[in-house]
Amino acid sequence: IACVQGGVKVKKPSLFIGELALDGRLRKIRGAVPAAFLAREKGWDIYLPEENAEEVSLVEGVSAWRVKSLGDLFAHLRGEIELAGVGYCEADFTPPQADPDFSDIKGQSAAKRALEIAAAGHHNLLLVGSPGSGKTLLARALKGILPPLSDPELMEVLLLRSTVGNSISSVRERPFRSVHHTASAVALCGGGTTLRPGEISLASRGVLFLDEFPEFTRDVLEALRQPLEDGQITVSRASGSVVYPAKVLMVAACNPCPCGFAGDPVEHCTCSPSALDRYRRRLSGPILDRIDLHISIPRLLPEELVSLEGKCGESSAEVAERVRAAREIQIKRWSKYGIGSNSEIPEKLLRRNIALTPEVKSFLLQALNRVRLSGRGLSRVLKVSRTIADLSASEEIKLEHVAEALSYREGEALSW
Repeated sequence: IACVQGGVKVKKPSLFIGELALDGRLRKIRGAVPAAFLAREKGWDIYLPEENAEEVSLVEGVSAWRVKSLGDLFAHLRGEIELAGVGYCEADFTPPQADPDFSDIKGQSAAKRALEIAAAGHHNLLLVGSPGSGKTLLARALKGILPPLSDPELMEVLLLRSTVGNSISSVRERPFRSVHHTASAVALCGGGTTLRPGEISLASRGVLFLDEFPEFTRDVLEALRQPLEDGQITVSRASGSVVYPAKVLMVAACNPCPCGFAGDPVEHCTCSPSALDRYRRRLSGPILDRIDLHISIPRLLPEELVSLEGKCGESSAEVAERVRAAREIQIKRWSKYGIGSNSEIPEKLLRRNIALTPEVKSFLLQALNRVRLSGRGLSRVLKVSRTIADLSASEEIKLEHVAEALSYREGEALSW
């Protein structure tokens, strides 16, 4: 329009984006960050609505200009006015204050330990407990002990949020997406008439929380299997296909039975054996195999709550420091293979780089004869063992590390 009708020449290759209102003003659009990346790659200037300037300011090395209206753009291109540029603004990694702190959670030391291991090695987690046991609180506290986003991770999160038009006010923290059990496979995995990422991609580099896990439909649960394994998901439609990232730390939570009170110290379970069996069978073996840590969350009795009143455990900041140290060990060990955490170790690399003593091998063999584990399940036990050793700053995987890792596969959480 500017070139043909306005008698304006664009002096250098430029990209113009924005929604044009009837009065000539430019409105905010989705996808400004991907457009900024394209402009940087091509060496173009980019002109964009003023409302998109904040998100684009997090992209380093792009020549961007804020535009309020088409008239201002004409005047700028004619040399009559100077538009304001969009300066680079480095992201602030200040930890969020709104998340539950570990010190606020009474008791549940075993669950807190499992969260620490999950955060350190990026291991998926299943929390099983009756209503009111604190499953949701624990899941929300997990984000507060994860390491801050690296620059490449930050850009990935920013790209995804910009694509769907999400606010970037909290882009500096890791995503936390809580998905209701009525969500469809498209909502979780992505797709639609116009291709867009689903919840598993919007949670990439952060936490995907699936409460009431067995209540999700079978097709939704089965759709999770490959993304959890690959760390990405391909969404295909007639119009084309897109590969979205899906590097999530999944936290699944559920009641131990349909009524919620199997094994509860106070309430009596009213479920029939057949109802219990149907409930268990909603979760397939393959999906459970992809969850490294299975934890039973006991509901605290009133007298336990009273005895813990006024007592503070470790803070999230203290736990996060141990997680950070363990992650640094993993990055140093695996970065030459393009791996950032123990959960990502491929099978061949795992067998080649994890040496076990004869004592540990003997113990593991006895445990395997007792616990029904698939080959994938065994690999995940070894990966968790490696993470526990890293938290102890131990290069060698010891018997106690393997024993603890196995306890998360054969404990009460699986004996509903």
